[in-house]
Amino acid sequence: MALEELLQSVGTARNRYIQYVQQLTEEQTQWKPDPETWSVVENTEHLYWAEHGGIWGMWKILQAKRDGKPPVYAGELIHRGLSIEEIIARTWQPKEKVPPIAAPRMGGSVAFWLAALESLQLPLTKLSQELANEDFEAIIHPHPISGPLDIGQRFEFLRFHIDRHRNQVADLRTMLAV
Repeated sequence: MALEELLQSVGTARNRYIQYVQQLTEEQTQWKPDPETWSVVENTEHLYWAEHGGIWGMWKILQAKRDGKPPVYAGELIHRGLSIEEIIARTWQPKEKVPPIAAPRMGGSVAFWLAALESLQLPLTKLSQELANEDFEAIIHPHPISGPLDIGQRFEFLRFHIDRHRNQVADLRTMLAV
């Protein structure tokens, strides 16, 4: 898939998530069925931190490549040519433990976190423009759980991850309706 299509798929997933969550009241977004399950606010905050870190990491890897620095990952590209769905199926447990850097930790208003999440489209768009003349399949930015992913797979991951959490929010919404 072309990078422009990947960028658009992330933006579409993000917009679907935001529109879905905006249908809930602030009270509904704070609700948790139990202490181990994230609220909608926590899901949204997590999405922000995870995507922010992923975009930052891709920029960092691209700049290191341009500066002639050795690659961050020099091992075997075990996921070459696989879709993100295949990679996740091979590498994730049913309930993964979030890396601390992407964990929700601040709370607050869902409106804030939705605005913050929406704001990430600009740096992702700028990154895709910077990657326009690069072989983005040759630029590897490892994921903390899945391992070595090329930039295309990283963009796919962003879309997949947003959709995954939209489904978790849908599950919460169903529980609220019971």
